[in-house]
Amino acid sequence: MIRLFRRSLAARFICFTLVILALSQVVAFSISWDQHGQSMRKVAKGEMLSRCAALVRVLEATPPSLQGDILRASATTLTRYWISPGAPKRPAEWRSAAWSELRRPLPRVHFPSHAGAGEEASQASQPPKEPHAGGSPEWMALSQEVWPLPNLARFIYLDGASGMGIATQLSDGSWLNAVFVKPGPEGFWTTRSVTFLALAGVFFCILAVVAAQGITRPLRRLAHAAEALGRGEKIDPLPESGPDDVTAIAFNRMQERLTRFVDDRTRMLAALGHDLRTPLTSLRLRAEFVADDDLREKMLGTIAELQGMTEASLAFVRADATAEATRTVELSALVESLCDDLAEIGWDVTFGDSPKVGCRCRPDAVRRACRNLVENAVRYGERARVRVERSGDAAVIVVEDDGPGIAEELKEQVFAPFFRLESSRCMETGGHGLGLAIVRTVARRHGGDVTLANRVGGLTAVFSLPLAGSGAVPDLGTPERAGSVPQGLAATS
Repeated sequence: MIRLFRRSLAARFICFTLVILALSQVVAFSISWDQHGQSMRKVAKGEMLSRCAALVRVLEATPPSLQGDILRASATTLTRYWISPGAPKRPAEWRSAAWSELRRPLPRVHFPSHAGAGEEASQASQPPKEPHAGGSPEWMALSQEVWPLPNLARFIYLDGASGMGIATQLSDGSWLNAVFVKPGPEGFWTTRSVTFLALAGVFFCILAVVAAQGITRPLRRLAHAAEALGRGEKIDPLPESGPDDVTAIAFNRMQERLTRFVDDRTRMLAALGHDLRTPLTSLRLRAEFVADDDLREKMLGTIAELQGMTEASLAFVRADATAEATRTVELSALVESLCDDLAEIGWDVTFGDSPKVGCRCRPDAVRRACRNLVENAVRYGERARVRVERSGDAAVIVVEDDGPGIAEELKEQVFAPFFRLESSRCMETGGHGLGLAIVRTVARRHGGDVTLANRVGGLTAVFSLPLAGSGAVPDLGTPERAGSVPQGLAATS
């Protein structure tokens, strides 16, 4: 789940939506819950005052002998009425008397108590609550807006939830006492609220999935196109649709500019190399007329070296400019066929057991890069042992030799064009110094890389390529991993 959250934009969008939904629901429920409680208490207070005022009118209009029957008939499971000869006592004493009245059950009616059926005795037997724990600390006078009668009346909250009481003076000097206790509302996490939250979560999840798909689809298409462009593939322009901030217009312009820049550079280098042939040929012809044999041979050797470098540069540029199609191939079969061809012409090349690995690449370019590695291994390390392995999201071509190794400080320099470890400057032994430059160019244009490392008794090289359908290539460049994934061979051609 954590991995999906890290790698999927849709999963993050859904999680953030659910978190926002939960927070908004908690805030909304908290506000509405408080307002609901205040509204219910206000309604209950108004209802109690209205009923008490009506009862006062009835009591004052009837003989005193009938008042007891009227009070008993007016009582309910949650309301009690009684008459006291004097003014109401202190709040704590009056609350105790009120709970005593509430304990008395109605005829043929089971009183469930103000907090529930099983808590009547416990609530009645408890001492009155302290003022800070609930209820009013003192009696409160009622204004004319809420109390419609001229009779003197006092109001008190019985507890901190839904209990309240009133005492009003009758015309004969006695006081009518009324107490009302309504069970508190249900808890927040009711079946109804949980069901509502679950349905709302499912609904918003569906909306989040649809919205995330609409957002990530053009981004995913853009990411795949960028990956293909980074590997040197020629891709069609992306459809320029969707929101302005997720458009492919900028990508299409970038691709057009990059392609034009690379083409211009390639044409310039090709033209430069081609134009150098004419003066080199002229120099060669003029050198033939030099009378001094030693001087003539040195001049011809220098001209031959320049001509060889020019031809190698043209070959390098032609290879870079070749628009070879990218396709999925079985890499082990490709490398094995190359090793067989080189072995038939007398090279000491062996191909080890390798699994079948599918890789999307330009086969001719990969074959040429692999040939350069094998050629270097045979030339400088006596023999080449080749195999193909799978490492995470990458396919690697491993080439080992039995050569003397390479200095650590030269491992990066050998990939520079025209850099040679062989100091004789002889084309037969040192080459032109473009072999590993071509290998790295091919690898990185595919989204991979080539790495070098020394080992006991020789050198190893790893030419890595992303697997078919993968985008990332793991870092195989640390020598510590040479045991599981051997590192690269260093030589020049």
